[in-house]
Amino acid sequence: MIGFLRRRAAIRPSPHPRDERSDAALRSQPQSRPSLSWSRVLIWFMRMMALLWIARGLSYWAVILGAGEAAPAFEDRPPGVQTTIVYFAVIDLIAAIGLWLTTSWGGVLWLLAVMSHLVLAAFVPAAVAINLLMGLIYCAVMVIYLGLSYLAGGEEQ
Repeated sequence: MIGFLRRRAAIRPSPHPRDERSDAALRSQPQSRPSLSWSRVLIWFMRMMALLWIARGLSYWAVILGAGEAAPAFEDRPPGVQTTIVYFAVIDLIAAIGLWLTTSWGGVLWLLAVMSHLVLAAFVPAAVAINLLMGLIYCAVMVIYLGLSYLAGGEEQ
């Protein structure tokens, strides 16, 4: 008989499905995964936040370019306000990209962007206008992100 046919005949299915020396694991029924896991919820949450933060970043770029704004031109604003607008125009878009890619640096950069927005609104209200409701929404979104990250991390173990 031909050599490769003899080798194939030597492989016999294992009686035990956990036996790693055979092809029994390949022939076993695929295990059903839970339809909704915390990591999946975290991914969808990060993607939704990414879309919102892309819109925020583009709105800051619209202020810089003067697109459809009745407020004073970007060049006529104080230098501190200009710096704040450019900072958020850049960091919001980069954080949105990291969130969309569901990377850890994206979440960290997004948390930095949200926290810097809250801190600047608290200490320099002339540069960043925010009301109490938006501040509470930002805090709630951060708590949701941290909670989902914790739950998704515990799920992997």
